Amino acid sequence: MEAKLRRKNILNKLKERDNPIKGTDIADIFNVSRQVIVQDIAILRASGEEILATPQGYMVMGRNNDKLVKTIVCKHKGYKEIEDELKTIIDMGGKLLDVIVEHPIYGEIKSPLMIGSRIDIKDFMEKLTDEKAEPLSSLTGGIHLHTIEVSKEDIFLKIKHELKEKGYLVNNN
Repeated sequence: MEAKLRRKNILNKLKERDNPIKGTDIADIFNVSRQVIVQDIAILRASGEEILATPQGYMVMGRNNDKLVKTIVCKHKGYKEIEDELKTIIDMGGKLLDVIVEHPIYGEIKSPLMIGSRIDIKDFMEKLTDEKAEPLSSLTGGIHLHTIEVSKEDIFLKIKHELKEKGYLVNNN
């Protein structure tokens, strides 16, 4: 398959999905290497396509116009509190799109999460602990922002209330 056509088809595959798709899975679909897909994604991004690379794979941003996207400011420390915060948001009907920290030197540092289930949380926490990685919030004394997707306002308000009760919400935002 010609590279231009493959890239067009990759973009169509990404646009028809609500969830991320791994680069290896895309490579299998088009019978090419993962490195070819990485290059194709880079070319598509350079052409202006908003393709997000998440821990779960690639996806096109802005697909769900019927969802509300809200931001909260949280603070906590330690892996147990991270996991509890994530589970609280997911169990109450939210989807974590990203984590953002405001670094004093680098400014905003944002990383996509795309966590929408307990399985995603389990995978995220395993990667975090297996790699002995520090979460972004360790750069800012535990303070961080999350962009959360919800289906309706009352779900967001319930998530905020629960996070406040647990002491994770900053400044009653």
